[in-house]
Amino acid sequence: MTGFIFDDTEGRRGVALSAYLRQVALDPARAAEAAAEVDDLLGTGLFNEEIADDVDLLPHINPPHGKTVESCLAVIGGHLRNFLAESETPPQSPPQTAWEWRERFPGLRNLLAAYFHQDFSSEYSSHREALDDYVSDASEGELRSVADEIHDFLTINESDRSLKESASTLGLGVLPPRGVRLRQWLADVREIFLHQSQG
Repeated sequence: MTGFIFDDTEGRRGVALSAYLRQVALDPARAAEAAAEVDDLLGTGLFNEEIADDVDLLPHINPPHGKTVESCLAVIGGHLRNFLAESETPPQSPPQTAWEWRERFPGLRNLLAAYFHQDFSSEYSSHREALDDYVSDASEGELRSVADEIHDFLTINESDRSLKESASTLGLGVLPPRGVRLRQWLADVREIFLHQSQG
């Protein structure tokens, strides 16, 4: 399902499901939980009053012509079960959707979106002040985790163009400090976090 258009078939996973499976390959229990939830939903029925509030929270799927929401969910459930049965590990290619970028780099997303957003200058006088604010609230484990994410993020984004686009997707709304390229700034942030996490 891309956006709200269902693009999965019984023989082929769509863009969104492929992105989801690339992420849950790191934690297959999530796929098992999702498969069980799909089965429960189909077993209970989408229009059952007991789950009406929960169903209202789900994204509304626009099924292809001649299909129903239930049949679309059944296709997804089938792909999830196949994924679990085959114990396959989807290739860890760069994320293909905004959701996948945010899911794969949650700590970096929090840093960029919460501290370096488009209204950054109304809250901080410098990039270092924002970093100091972030570090003051983060645990050593969080700093190490984000440092690891930055390493992976820089590795995945081989070109400066893809790095800029991906950072924007994660919420970066300002340029790095004057005279510093984005790649170097992120590498510097990583070193700061690693130093701080060593206490």
